[in-house]
Amino acid sequence: MKKYFRFDELGTNYRTESLAGLTTFLSMAYILFINPSVLSLSDVPNLPDSMRMDPHAVFAATAIAAAIGSLIMGVLARYPIALAPGMGLNAFFAYTVVLTMGIPWQTALSGVLTSGIIFILLSLSGLRETIINSIPYELKMAVGAGIGLFIAFVGLKGSGIIVADKSVLVGLGDLSNGNTLLAIFGIIITIILMVRKINGAVFIGMVITAVAGMIFGLINTPHQVVGAAPSLAPTFGVAIQHFGDIFTIKMLVVILTFLFVDFFDTAGTLVAVANQAGLMKDNKLPRAGKALLADSTATTIGALLGTSTTTAYIESSAGVAAGGKSGFASVVTAILFLVALFFSPLLSIVTPAVTAPALIIVGVLMAASLSNIKWSEFETAVPAFLTVIMMPLTYSIATGIALGFIFYPITMVVKGRSKEVHPIMYGLFVIFVLYFVFLAK
Repeated sequence: MKKYFRFDELGTNYRTESLAGLTTFLSMAYILFINPSVLSLSDVPNLPDSMRMDPHAVFAATAIAAAIGSLIMGVLARYPIALAPGMGLNAFFAYTVVLTMGIPWQTALSGVLTSGIIFILLSLSGLRETIINSIPYELKMAVGAGIGLFIAFVGLKGSGIIVADKSVLVGLGDLSNGNTLLAIFGIIITIILMVRKINGAVFIGMVITAVAGMIFGLINTPHQVVGAAPSLAPTFGVAIQHFGDIFTIKMLVVILTFLFVDFFDTAGTLVAVANQAGLMKDNKLPRAGKALLADSTATTIGALLGTSTTTAYIESSAGVAAGGKSGFASVVTAILFLVALFFSPLLSIVTPAVTAPALIIVGVLMAASLSNIKWSEFETAVPAFLTVIMMPLTYSIATGIALGFIFYPITMVVKGRSKEVHPIMYGLFVIFVLYFVFLAK
């Protein structure tokens, strides 16, 4: 095993890699509780049960998808990069596709499955570089930042910090409300942990917030901590059963969004973490195809189990900082996700006030990509800005992406830079225009 994972060549050992795997797990363990909360739309009152995914089934699907994805990444690509259902993509799934577009979650899962299959085909072919290069860098950065603002807005709204206002649409909530105060406390604690660069800051912040909530009677104390693994029955295989419902223009936009965001997020994470670990060679990523295949396979499996898109996690950088250099670290993380299956009783203490700090902090981290946009070039600044601002304002990630992709060819053509626009972008321009003309509501 040491030879397979190239311990001697990389200058590492079992102890270091195990510690790295544990560090990565603690840094991303929050997704085990955030994902069921988001996909079940727990912060949205008065919704029919048919619109909500079963949180316990989602918990199990999240843990298993993360374990399988991390295991494949570790064994096949041999990178210290862990995978799990992605933040942003789960918000798009729940708040845009299901809540705003009115698409049943069962059909949405079929969309995730389709995007995963397409991703696999792209990973096995030479088309992946063509797709990556067709989307301008500024729009890639804008999509990430816009999703960050959207996620933060979801957290602020769910915790009651931001509420609806008849006069100005949104306003500051009741800061004397106990749950809102708990969320604010959690935000402060998590910010302190992040500033101090504590490994697993987001997860630890959630734990402290939940404990404080139980102490002050805002959260019911769970009857048990460890229990049987939840059943996957409510979600397992649903994506296949509703596969026939995806053949519409509306679902085409959904599938393209799943695919684009996962594709770019994964590519960026792989390069960033591999570079940090010193695994890049001649500015290229060795075994890139296998790494992308691991990600796309995990997305496909996750959809079959019952969760939104599974993707590589930038939190893996925490494990690399702890010394991780080989795929064995990801194997350790995978094992820990399987162990976590038996802690589902803790779902009862993860309220919107507990998840809000995590959502807001993740939003801050994703918004950092705003600094990579050339705001001085108006022809790219306009589509980037519209992409970013329209996601939270329309409460739709798809709308933000569509507007950005529509305005980019327009501004570039007017500027006289039409030859710099890839033909794929013109094709997407037509698709998104048709989306607004015929289907957007």
